[in-house]
Amino acid sequence: MTSGPTTDPRAAAPGAANPPKRRNTELALLGFAVLITLVAQAIVDLTVTGSLTTELATFGVWFAALWTVAHLVVRRWAPYADPLLLPAVALLVGLGLSFIHRLDLAAQQADSALSREDAPVQLVWATLGLVLFVGVLLVLRDHRLLSRFAYTLALVGLVLLAIPALLPSSLSEVNGAKIWIRVAGFSIQPGEFAKICLTVFFAAYLVDKRDVLALASRRVMGLELPRGRDLGPVLVAWGLSILVLVFERDLGSSLLLFGIFVVMLYVATERASWLLIGLGLFAGGALVAYQLFGHVQQRVDSWLDPFEYYDGSGFQVAQALFGLGTGGLFGAGLGGGRPDQVPVAKSDFIAAAVGEELGLFGLVAVIIVYLVLVERGLRTSLICRDAFGKLLAAGLSFAIAWQVFVVLGGVTGLLPLTGLTTPFLAYGGSSLVANFVLVAVLVRISDAARRPAAPTGPPKPALGDAPTEVVQT
Repeated sequence: MTSGPTTDPRAAAPGAANPPKRRNTELALLGFAVLITLVAQAIVDLTVTGSLTTELATFGVWFAALWTVAHLVVRRWAPYADPLLLPAVALLVGLGLSFIHRLDLAAQQADSALSREDAPVQLVWATLGLVLFVGVLLVLRDHRLLSRFAYTLALVGLVLLAIPALLPSSLSEVNGAKIWIRVAGFSIQPGEFAKICLTVFFAAYLVDKRDVLALASRRVMGLELPRGRDLGPVLVAWGLSILVLVFERDLGSSLLLFGIFVVMLYVATERASWLLIGLGLFAGGALVAYQLFGHVQQRVDSWLDPFEYYDGSGFQVAQALFGLGTGGLFGAGLGGGRPDQVPVAKSDFIAAAVGEELGLFGLVAVIIVYLVLVERGLRTSLICRDAFGKLLAAGLSFAIAWQVFVVLGGVTGLLPLTGLTTPFLAYGGSSLVANFVLVAVLVRISDAARRPAAPTGPPKPALGDAPTEVVQT
């Protein structure tokens, strides 16, 4: 005699857990992130000005309210999402606001007439980013809907990339790169949103074509190389990155887009040969760009020896290295250094400010927060049930990791400067708002990946209620 099982094994998804427990963990970690931010702000005020101001209380209420709203929205509309994603973002945004505020105070001390406060502006951008975060979670109930609009999003992404190149330099160029749209005092960097649109397209395209792209035609030195006819997508992505580099003089976006596509291609096909082909194309493109474009030569030369060009293009990197050396292992303390001596410290070189005042240990701690954010995104990719979600989560996670690596590489002299900003940490409305949208998509995929699968058949009766069955053998 047999009876029905008490539970359906299909009802449990990898990583599924009690939603209230997950959300309580998220709430506690968000409270910890808010506390660290307020303590950092208070230390900066006490060190630099010698007193606390009423603005700190206003900031604290505003900042805490932002993440309370975010937590409630996630608890209601994405209850199974990873509880570490939102707190990691909150901590990075809070630390960024603290350092921007610290640089604001330094600017006021240097020249109060010309200084401006960017920390309140960044807080407004964070609020707008959170509004879009909530909007994405409310509108996008299933991440797989994005795959239906993949080609539309690809067109939108290409248009966003092309607009700055088509505009006059007076409306699009800043520090030699044509990546902005500036009208009537308002500016936006459309490439930050283009990377999300193109990542969605890459994921949908690779899901459709991965079987073809995984085919190998020959084995060379232990590597299974793809067929020549299948190189088209990589060459198109390479050509797109070269066009961005040529017409917008934007090394950062060019490197970011091509890197995302090659890594997603590797994840889809599991063939290391694609990585080698991508590295070869990148090396060839970099060599051609160095020979043809003066601004690329300038960045490479100042990267190889910033102190030789100390009075010119190498000044920024040299000052950042001086600041990191001054900070040492434990840093000069919040408010105790001179991070304002580095040009554009609030955006491109905010990592140098962190390293100077928090030291090597503090900078590594910030990197670990990024690693937690990326690791949870990649874990979401591993447990996601659909191929599109897997590739999209992997692509979005790699986009954050790759951008942080390239930025920190430029600040420390490991790589040439690219003009990218540190996600969530650096000053910049376009980057902050776009990355909030990126995290919202990641939270939606995470919720779907950890949500228990609905049983496909009728519910099984409990053991005590199951009817007796006679089995003939």
